Amino acid sequence: MGDTVRWGVLATGGIAASFTTDLLQMPDAEVVAVGSRSAASARAFAERFGIPRAYGDWASLAADEDVDVVYVATPHAAHRAAAGLCLEAGRAVLCEKAFTLNAREAVELVGIARERGLFLMEAMWMYCSPVIRRMVDLVRDGAIGEIRSVHADFGIAGPFDAGHRLRDPAAGGGALLDLGVYPVSFAQLLLGEPDRVQADALLSPEGVDLNTGVLLGWDSGATALLSCSIVSDTPLTASVSGTAGRIEFPRGFFYPEGFVLRREGREPEEITVPGRRDSLQHEAAEVMRCLRAGETESPLVPLDGTLAVMRTLDAVRDRVGVRYPSEVPGGVTRA
Repeated sequence: MGDTVRWGVLATGGIAASFTTDLLQMPDAEVVAVGSRSAASARAFAERFGIPRAYGDWASLAADEDVDVVYVATPHAAHRAAAGLCLEAGRAVLCEKAFTLNAREAVELVGIARERGLFLMEAMWMYCSPVIRRMVDLVRDGAIGEIRSVHADFGIAGPFDAGHRLRDPAAGGGALLDLGVYPVSFAQLLLGEPDRVQADALLSPEGVDLNTGVLLGWDSGATALLSCSIVSDTPLTASVSGTAGRIEFPRGFFYPEGFVLRREGREPEEITVPGRRDSLQHEAAEVMRCLRAGETESPLVPLDGTLAVMRTLDAVRDRVGVRYPSEVPGGVTRA
């Protein structure tokens, strides 16, 4: 791996544009190709960002030998197909969240990557945030004692009509996979995979979750109370409470500027880390660090952790009765 890592971008939507914008500001990153199902969309994206090659299909991007790593930015219903195609072609992959529709698909992708010795990482940018990493270090050093409870929520008001992607079961619609993945990932970053999962949800007429509450439990006695919604603008905050203190994140906990550490008998400490709070460069930098080091998994976003989160999301959907067409005999999903 040379000093400059050459990226391919698969898909041309909003998150692909944001990631590409941030990559182009990094001196050790180069975006050399973009792929889309639409040749016109790929060409327009390439012209917008000065990308030399545009492909009107995924396979051509995956086959491009000048690409070191592909960023998969499709909606999650297509992640298994898109990331799998790239891995089968020998490309390293950074795949957006939710990683896949379900744990079965996630296991398949991880299996391909490990069998072929290829780098694969979920684009859980929250895990790469210097602020979140600072919080994890404090917790592990015992700053708040033993964790007893985690609270986190992510809700947006909408409304979204029945034809929107977030209401479409075939697209993996609903609040959980788009938004709930953040609170669940936040809790499991600190506590690991839960021993018990409870959940309740308001479902749409199409059968996706609109408003979901989740209670996770661990044998240690810790609990996590989490929620997500596409019908309600929630606070978007998070907190971690332990036997010796509490950490509180303000609105936007998943891309924070800082947090407050509260401990009995001490003044509250405001802890911040300089830099853009919404930067996607931290996860890109971690991918490039791993590739240069010859690592096939990131210690910040380990694949076993991604699989554990997907199992929890599956358990939540099982509790509330959400199944996608591809999970039903004879059903299909968009890929």
